[in-house]
Amino acid sequence: MIKTTKMILNELKEYCNPHSKIARLVKEGTYIPIVKGLYETDRNTPAYYLAASIYAPSYLSFEFALAYHSLIPEAVYACTSATFEKRKIKKYETPFGLFIFRDVPSEAYPFCINVCKEGEYVYQIATAEKAVCDQLYKISKISSQKELERVLFEDLRIDEKEFNKLNHADMIELSGKYGSVNLDLLCAYLKRRYKNG
Repeated sequence: MIKTTKMILNELKEYCNPHSKIARLVKEGTYIPIVKGLYETDRNTPAYYLAASIYAPSYLSFEFALAYHSLIPEAVYACTSATFEKRKIKKYETPFGLFIFRDVPSEAYPFCINVCKEGEYVYQIATAEKAVCDQLYKISKISSQKELERVLFEDLRIDEKEFNKLNHADMIELSGKYGSVNLDLLCAYLKRRYKNG
């Protein structure tokens, strides 16, 4: 369970020195520090359950979401999340792993996010379609639809069969919210590739 320092201090209010008690509980492993002011009580909690508590507002996306939706074959060792209007990439090394947060445009941010509940944890993650768009937004400028196709299926190693199953209408609608050459190319590419269904 995720707990803040404030929550723990409230639980320990009968102690004359609750901060010392917290330090002892951390040493004993009752509380595992994540970032300043934030603790987890279960060392086996999957890292992605914690991402939104570390930095908010945010939702899981980019490489993590591509792997989560089985679009790429590689295992992903960092929890990558999207934020907006933060203007710089934030990285947190924690006992649960590496967390990376980076901006997407605020116009694109609120769309196509799934809210998932597992036990007492709630996390938000991009749909597969949104993860592709977010990933294309963060990479270097692409110059043509031919290069885009190479980037998608060779550089990013997105599974072409899985890509074909995505909701392309959603991706076309989303692509216009980024103000990005890469996403404009994606829109044109999808319209050309799937014009006959």
